[in-house]
Amino acid sequence: MSVPVIALQDLRKRYGGEGGGAPSVEVLRGISLQIHAGEFVAIVGASGSGKSTLMHLLGCLDQASSGSYHFNGQDVASMDADQLAWLRREAFGFVFQGYHLIATESACENVEVPALYAGLPEAARRARAQQLLQRLGLGDKLQHRPHQLSGGQQQRVSIARALMNGGQILLADEPTGALDSHSGTEVMALLHELADAGHTVILITHDRAVAAQARRVIEIRDGQIVADSGRLQAKSASGAGKTNASSYQNNSKSTRQTERRVLWAELRDALRAAWRVMAANRFRTALTLLGIVIGVASVIVMLAVGTGSQQKVMADMATFGAKAMYVSAMQGSSRDRAAPLTLADAATIRLLPNIQSVAPYIEGRLVVRRGNIDHQTEVGGATTDFSEALSWPLAEGVWFDAADEQRLAKVAILGQTVRKALFADGSSPLGQDILVEGVPFQVIGVLAAKGASGGDDQDERVVVPFSAASARLYGHPNPGWISVLIRDMDQASATGDAILASLAETRGAKDVRLWNQAESIRVQGETERTMTLMLGLIAAISLVVGGIGVMNVMLMTVRERTREIGIRMATGARQRDILRQFLTEAVLVTVVGGAIGVALGLALGAVLLALGVPVVFSLSAMLGAFGCAVATGIVFGYTPAQRAARLDPVVALASE
Repeated sequence: MSVPVIALQDLRKRYGGEGGGAPSVEVLRGISLQIHAGEFVAIVGASGSGKSTLMHLLGCLDQASSGSYHFNGQDVASMDADQLAWLRREAFGFVFQGYHLIATESACENVEVPALYAGLPEAARRARAQQLLQRLGLGDKLQHRPHQLSGGQQQRVSIARALMNGGQILLADEPTGALDSHSGTEVMALLHELADAGHTVILITHDRAVAAQARRVIEIRDGQIVADSGRLQAKSASGAGKTNASSYQNNSKSTRQTERRVLWAELRDALRAAWRVMAANRFRTALTLLGIVIGVASVIVMLAVGTGSQQKVMADMATFGAKAMYVSAMQGSSRDRAAPLTLADAATIRLLPNIQSVAPYIEGRLVVRRGNIDHQTEVGGATTDFSEALSWPLAEGVWFDAADEQRLAKVAILGQTVRKALFADGSSPLGQDILVEGVPFQVIGVLAAKGASGGDDQDERVVVPFSAASARLYGHPNPGWISVLIRDMDQASATGDAILASLAETRGAKDVRLWNQAESIRVQGETERTMTLMLGLIAAISLVVGGIGVMNVMLMTVRERTREIGIRMATGARQRDILRQFLTEAVLVTVVGGAIGVALGLALGAVLLALGVPVVFSLSAMLGAFGCAVATGIVFGYTPAQRAARLDPVVALASE
């Protein structure tokens, strides 16, 4: 005698009776049964007799409470979840009373599902699905959705799906129950053809007339077999008895080799399914996307505005050099006037570490004249280090040099405001003479525009050599302040302390004050960065809120598509396949929302720029916001996806 493909021994199934809940109910009470390859068996019984429960056990959709189930001689109880999924995919084909087709997929795509999880290449599975549908008379319905097909046509699609991976054993649960008589006759004729071709057909029905068409009839009542017409000679199906768990083990190497191909195929299928679900629920999808879009856009805009404001503030503060410090004498009382600064003080500062350049500056408000135009402005005497120390380049002309310093040269450099006042006729000032307090000076250069800072017009000045200013204009060599340019901004505070300590020692008193602009800019920069980060974090809260919305929608989606999950499991999907399916859908939502959010953020930033708001876009901020959106989909989509993967196939199939 050949080994039966299915052998049941004292199989029992109980529900309830655990954890103090509902009382235990035994649905199957000691089923012992053998079915050989190629048999056409009908299991008949009234509603509630346990026949559907038996089918779920035979198809490895459910597990028995006790007893044994051997498939091709191997105990099914010893198989893990992946082996059971593999067995459902490779050995069984399910034909359900309610058809159980995936509503968003076409007829051809529904038939392809088992081959998708088996790793069959796309072209091969598409060709086989089309061949099966054409064989069943649905060649012109390949792209029709289930709602576009009649009941009989949907049942034929279900049969084609059952045959997709070979369908060695067909489990048909009331396949004619929801059909009219004509369609029911067609379906039964198909099952006869398949039985004649060598497939093992197990028909579950309550209709004795339908059961009588099988070659073997088993009657079940109250969970027990009460009649069995006996086994007739079965047709021989090629390879019908070769699908077992050992085949799974033997094929594990090839399974690993095709895992990457299966992964990409499933991802494409998941993306297609996710897109169709999003399109079918446009309003809900839009509301879900809204939180992600707002979150991403707000992160981009707030960081751009924060960075732009930071740079503007830094630029304003760095008008006279980002790494500059300024030393001046303290104001003394009317009785005890403070000693003025001297050039020796500048020399003392120049010797300290971290000092790049030192520029003493003597200044006062004087009248300058050109022709009959008088203009009062600030006239300063500076050394050749002025341009570097104050980061103030020339717009045109040349700077005076050391030789001009030594010979007290009467040369001048104009600020932009003075140039406009004295040369309103548009002529070039270079080479022309002006009078400064009646002393003629030749214009050799024009400073670059600085603009206003702290309410003062920085371009309202004339700069002449320090020696000429002290001897020809002010009558003393004492600078009003000394500009100091440092090398390392991080050492600004220590350098400032060193300047004060050195001058206190050489001057014999602590009578100077220091405006440490470099330290102020550094602190201001850190403050602005902190504020920008805070703005970004506040905006990121929107992403979290959007993520919660994604989780809620995905949980709702899992509930709505529970039957689809059961269908996929019945056709061979593993838990990780279902997990991947729904996780992909969650990520797709956030990817679409993230992309729209980036576009919206750029658009809003462009509007702000047009309104004069300082905005600086950051590629890292955009990539970070988009990456956080995708991560949100993974984090908040995992729990719903995991819940979907852990559903019981039988419970999932029975859901509405």
